Amino acid sequence: MKRAPASGPERCRRKFLSIFPGGFRDEDYVALEREYKVEAHERWAEALPQPRLREFIRSREFAEAAALAVRVEQRTRHSMLFSFEKMALRDALKSAAGARTFTEGLYEFLHGTAALPKRFEAWVEAVESLPRRQTRVLTWPMVTVWGFLAQPEAHIFMKPNTMKVAAGKYGHDLRYKSRPNWDTYESLLALAARVKREQKDLKPRDMIDAQSFLWVQGSDEYA
Repeated sequence: MKRAPASGPERCRRKFLSIFPGGFRDEDYVALEREYKVEAHERWAEALPQPRLREFIRSREFAEAAALAVRVEQRTRHSMLFSFEKMALRDALKSAAGARTFTEGLYEFLHGTAALPKRFEAWVEAVESLPRRQTRVLTWPMVTVWGFLAQPEAHIFMKPNTMKVAAGKYGHDLRYKSRPNWDTYESLLALAARVKREQKDLKPRDMIDAQSFLWVQGSDEYA
């Protein structure tokens, strides 16, 4: 009897395990994909835990808080933002208004009490309203990197081209639009949840593992 063709999740699993036979505990996987992301999260947790970020806002030290956030990302072994995004953010944060918008918007996104869809859309609007010189500030990496650094148990990082390819290979409708929006991000979170559920025997721990699994599928690094 002719075997049915492998499904998208099965093909993605095979590729992942062909590169990292030990799955999410593979030594090479930990060294290449997981370790530096965990280290970045730990730096964030040390530099900007919720009480400290709240205190920065209460004392109106917006520039100091924004600078700490930027420093955590900059020290990441493999940069998550493109150079043009870093330049755009640096320019945006030079003004007091820009630093305040960024810091207050980030706090509400990470720690606010509204439902996540509203918090995400408000964060998109905050990033879009940042002062702009030449390069646009509103990109998917810029919107999603901070949640991934701060709360990798809940948020995932979006490099659009890679995640579009990964979603296609997995057989998932990303509902992609180039402007950051909740509908696309919700679909990306659903894809990450699928990966964690359908690859559960590999024991994924958090969104770092889900993001890394998808990165392997869509990145030219693993072509």
